[in-house]
Amino acid sequence: MSYARLIEATGRVNDFLNAGSILSWDARTMMPKAGAETRAKQLATLAVAARNLLCSDEMKRALEGAEAEVAGKLESSAEARIVAQVREAISYHERIPTELLRRKTELGAAAHEVWAEARENADFSIFAPALTTMVDINREMAQAIGFEDHPYDALMYRFEPGTTTAGLSTLFARLRDGMIPLVRAIADAEKPRSDFLFRDYPVDAQMEFALQMAKRIGYDTDRGRLDTTVHPFEVSFTRNDVRITTRVATDYMPMSLFGALHEAGHAIYEQGINPAYTRTPLATDLISLYAVGGVSFGAHESQSRLWENHVGRSRAFWANHMGDIKAAYPGLLDDVTDEEFYRAVNRSEPSFIRVEADELTYDFHIMLRAELEAKMVDGSLEVAELPDAWNTAMKDYLGVDVPNDAQGVLQDVHWSSGQIGTFCNYTIGNIMAAQLFETATSENPDILTALDGANYTPLRGWLTDNVAQHGRRFTRDELLENATGRALDPEPYIAHLTRKFTDIYALS
Repeated sequence: MSYARLIEATGRVNDFLNAGSILSWDARTMMPKAGAETRAKQLATLAVAARNLLCSDEMKRALEGAEAEVAGKLESSAEARIVAQVREAISYHERIPTELLRRKTELGAAAHEVWAEARENADFSIFAPALTTMVDINREMAQAIGFEDHPYDALMYRFEPGTTTAGLSTLFARLRDGMIPLVRAIADAEKPRSDFLFRDYPVDAQMEFALQMAKRIGYDTDRGRLDTTVHPFEVSFTRNDVRITTRVATDYMPMSLFGALHEAGHAIYEQGINPAYTRTPLATDLISLYAVGGVSFGAHESQSRLWENHVGRSRAFWANHMGDIKAAYPGLLDDVTDEEFYRAVNRSEPSFIRVEADELTYDFHIMLRAELEAKMVDGSLEVAELPDAWNTAMKDYLGVDVPNDAQGVLQDVHWSSGQIGTFCNYTIGNIMAAQLFETATSENPDILTALDGANYTPLRGWLTDNVAQHGRRFTRDELLENATGRALDPEPYIAHLTRKFTDIYALS
């Protein structure tokens, strides 16, 4: 019965983490600003309690007995994977001092409000002291975790196991080789019409339509809800309570729509996890101490980017749903065809804001952030130097002059919460999305036929069978190899971008 005791004990760890997730969701959607200081301590208490239970003598005794019980099972079995993941997590967290975890969690909660104030005032100096402390804490964590070549590798391990600074450099170079010629060709091409995206769209109508489209692709609102926030996110409190957020600008409607589609992709992943994995390590990231079921943050991002870009920004999607969006905004889009709308939401031009970036230039935002993070962690870039380094990199990568800190170095929430090492997940997610979509549609042509008819069930079913249902049972590359026959491969992504933007811009 030791295995059963292990499942129950890890279930209580999951309970602590879900309680923390609920408090985090509330802090980012509804909590009054004055609650930030106390909320930070509450979240730190829960994180430390989860860590202490994970590393407790009770857990270790249950683990030792469970290891004996599952010794004869296949290494890939759910039971064997659970036991191995608990053993790995205990070893990982015992290397990190409890007080360091408390400081990181407490600062991560309190710093969110500091970041929000700095962003509102476009003043990096307000946030710089908190970020300096957060970088120092992450350096301590890297040293405690251990690494071979670069301290950034230890931090990425929490979010994307196996990814290294050297490997990212090679991957980014391959993407630049494939994308820069497209970016340069598009710079001289005629731009699609997009004026209609910037009209005055009522907030309530935006939220209603965003939720309508999220539900259309498969987001189950009996097990979720949509709210607004400063920076969109998805959070799950088990597969039966998965919430999403978006943000709204009255003069730029796509922000709310594609934010909701993106987060719905994350939510569909969580809602599709095998019910048997609820409250187990296969639906709990015991390394990062998050109650999520995705095998890695990049795998999770693959689902959001797939639904947002390969489906939501497809020609077929707007051929099918132009009538819906016109009905949602009476009179505002009467002069727009579905083809014009498709081209407008796929226009490519350098921009300041990552979450508003088009598919082609998006990854340059990620390269910039990952490279700056690595330099902060190894000490070659001081926090005080970050705004100038950011602005220089934006000019080098995208040719834009950043007007202020709010549209530059302060635009992302990640650093305030201490998530240093996670930006690479977005590009890895883009690559995985293209690889999975290529395999799904080439092996099952009926999926494309269904998409042409606004039927999203076959694609969602394929993704559930090959990705979502497995939770954290397989590693990222095992998941990809099982689904597509190969590990992470950037070529389908480069091919997708080349086809799409060559068509839209009529490139020779």
